[in-house]
Amino acid sequence: MIILILLALGFGITKAGMLSQKTRADLTNMTLYVFLPCSIFNSFEKGMTPEMLLLGLTILLAASGLQLLAFILNKVLYIKIPPERQVILKYTTMINNAGFMGLPVLGAVYGPIGVFYGSLFLIPARIMMWTAGISMFTTVDKGTSVRKMLTHPCMLAVFAGFAYSFAPFELPAFMSDAVKWIGETARILPMIVVGSILTEVKLRNAVDKHCLYFSFIRLIAMPAIMFVALFLLKIEPLIVGVTVLMAGMPSATVSAMFAEKYGRDKEFASKTVFVSTLLSIVTLPLLAAALDRLLPV
Repeated sequence: MIILILLALGFGITKAGMLSQKTRADLTNMTLYVFLPCSIFNSFEKGMTPEMLLLGLTILLAASGLQLLAFILNKVLYIKIPPERQVILKYTTMINNAGFMGLPVLGAVYGPIGVFYGSLFLIPARIMMWTAGISMFTTVDKGTSVRKMLTHPCMLAVFAGFAYSFAPFELPAFMSDAVKWIGETARILPMIVVGSILTEVKLRNAVDKHCLYFSFIRLIAMPAIMFVALFLLKIEPLIVGVTVLMAGMPSATVSAMFAEKYGRDKEFASKTVFVSTLLSIVTLPLLAAALDRLLPV
């Protein structure tokens, strides 16, 4: 319900003319380059236990498993769909909106520990995003893609968080509190921005059979497959919950940006973002409720 309220707020203030496209772009950049990195850094605890490190490794393996699942699905699910749309669908099957929307949701459901494991979960996706992902749209230099992946602010926050968790000193209270307060913003702004995005596409133009087909795969099939696999492997419930929620995130907004930049079908890319995000308003709370009932943390 909190997420729905924030989405409605973003939708309402945009309709009222209080949030422009330029302001939204600025808020997106601030979130990706300042607020989310602070939230990630704050999620790393001092004196990490061996159990936390083991679970961290488990979440990396689960995230890699999700990328493998996406690779397999991309080989078989979109064969009959026009090539221009295939590019968009394959990219968004591999890369969803977990980085922008997933961490705030995990923070709301599981608290800082959810953000901690969520930030680790993003590492394989970041690698794929700047390698195989970008190559779907254009030829990219390997050195450039690796540099972009390693220097992304959220990745830098993971590295800094790990280093700080083992450092023989602590930040002054005012600094740690400031980082915490800034990071808290990342639980609010992304939902408002997504709500604003929902104002741009008219619903009657967004109903597309390929978008609905993709949304079923992205929002229901993939998290369901990951849940069954991890449940059968008897993985820690928290790791299952983080993985399933991150697997069930909607289409990545960056897919529409790449489509526009590299001359692909940007209208279809925008539709996949809109439809999957709109439907995720229903599916994500249901996933969270199902996880709470089946595997309480």
